[in-house]
Amino acid sequence: MKNHYRNTITMLTTAKRLADFGYRGFSASMMLLTLYGGYLCTMRGYRYMNKQKELQVAAENQDVEVLKP
Repeated sequence: MKNHYRNTITMLTTAKRLADFGYRGFSASMMLLTLYGGYLCTMRGYRYMNKQKELQVAAENQDVEVLKP
């Protein structure tokens, strides 16, 4: 009976460790995805601002080639 009790505790501890590891792995992947999403958002904003500057300069200089997509 004692041995069965000890095995049950060991299995619960192992299951808890596995669950903790899975939770940490999932949390880490969500953090990385959030950082990557922020990077993509920032880069898109950066490209948008550069394109707006190019269009402004082209409009001031009336350079038709830059205005073409």
